Amino acid sequence: MVNSSPPLTRRFQVVSLTAVGLLIASVAIAPPGNAQVAPQSAPGAAAIIPGVDEVVSSPNLRQVANVPKQAPLTATNSDIAFQGTYAFVGNYNGFVIYDIARPSAPSVVSQVLCPGSQNDISVYGNLLFLSTDSSRSDDSCTSVAQSATIKESWEGIKVFDISDKTSPRYVAAVETDCGSHTHTLVPAKDGASVYLYVSSYFPSDDYPDCQPPHDSISIVKVPLSTPADAAVVATPNLFPDGGYKGSNTTATSGCHDITVYPAKELAAGACMGDGILMDISDREAPRMIERVRDTRNFAFWHSATFNNSGTKVVFTDELGGGVGATCNEKVGPSKGADAIYDIVSGKLVFRSYYKIPRPNADTENCVAHNGSLIPVPGRDIMVQSWYQGGVSVWDFTDSANPREIGYWERGPASASQLTFGGTWSAYWYNGHIYSSDQKGLDVLEIDEQSIPGAKARHVNRLNAQTQYAYRD
Repeated sequence: MVNSSPPLTRRFQVVSLTAVGLLIASVAIAPPGNAQVAPQSAPGAAAIIPGVDEVVSSPNLRQVANVPKQAPLTATNSDIAFQGTYAFVGNYNGFVIYDIARPSAPSVVSQVLCPGSQNDISVYGNLLFLSTDSSRSDDSCTSVAQSATIKESWEGIKVFDISDKTSPRYVAAVETDCGSHTHTLVPAKDGASVYLYVSSYFPSDDYPDCQPPHDSISIVKVPLSTPADAAVVATPNLFPDGGYKGSNTTATSGCHDITVYPAKELAAGACMGDGILMDISDREAPRMIERVRDTRNFAFWHSATFNNSGTKVVFTDELGGGVGATCNEKVGPSKGADAIYDIVSGKLVFRSYYKIPRPNADTENCVAHNGSLIPVPGRDIMVQSWYQGGVSVWDFTDSANPREIGYWERGPASASQLTFGGTWSAYWYNGHIYSSDQKGLDVLEIDEQSIPGAKARHVNRLNAQTQYAYRD
């Protein structure tokens, strides 16, 4: 439901920061003496795990900036969205707006304190959308945690007006079944609205607003001219015959994330135990047209990315939920990895797995996570986060033989115990890679001689789960 409280009652804290002095105080450009440029390991060569917080990279990626997290948003960093010369980074305590007009010297414009994990984020025009997937006492930014067993508890979508980047304004809230773990922005065909495909999961008989089987998603429609009228307009059941029941793979009870390709009228859903293709020609009634499972190697279907031509899908497996050490010899190359599928006559055909070839320490949480295409003409190249495994740039032009062509990473946060850390999302945006790391916002520069065309494109907006076609 749409909360009817007037916007002025939605109290939250905005911390605005001027650029004067901030670049010196908060932007750390990695000194050459602190970074080691490492060539790709030869096949069969012994891997050397860097020391605690030691930065290593391939020659074609170079860190140009790091903006450490600042109070009050020192909780877990999550997803990133981009528009114009701004980056918007979600944090479990709210979100941060960065000015990235100079990628080597980003600055904090404002911070909005609004707790509610994960604060998955997207932007469109003057609107910003946040996902709340932790049960709260109400829909305000001053809410506190409250059990989902209480009917009055709230989870869902929050809408902000960001026309003034120094002072975002909270304008609407929409409650959704089981909350909003992630959401995907889908422009309406008439240009007057946007839809949010809300993914959520883990229902329980004890939760009044999240009853099993929950094989659906929530679709929120947001009129661009009157965003306060945002509302749930549909809750389509994607698995009318039931999703995967669970065994080696997590049982399906909704989706974790959805990526849409509006120009192709397609969406790819990573739905815990199932990977699916959907027809989204009717925005309010997406329809599953293909489904695959991998009960041998996939534990949790987490996210999806199309290639530019819309003929392939990369699905990721978040084995261990993002907190486990899975990039090691014990787990191996096929679990906690990416799976590349070709789309052949409307069917998903498995081709291969991709996993970073650099083993991590058993103290590092490492698994396939969020990434995006690097729009290089004639090639399928992706940049991707692997938590403490760092940032990987890899080529899947040959679906059966993917290979890493660049990387950047820090050594383990701890040498003695498994500690959560690393990069949550790593996305290409206008020639640079931006990573929401637990040590802050990292900016990496791509060597275009090594990856020709990586700096040739320019876009005005990027929500990584809303893919747009790049012209070759």
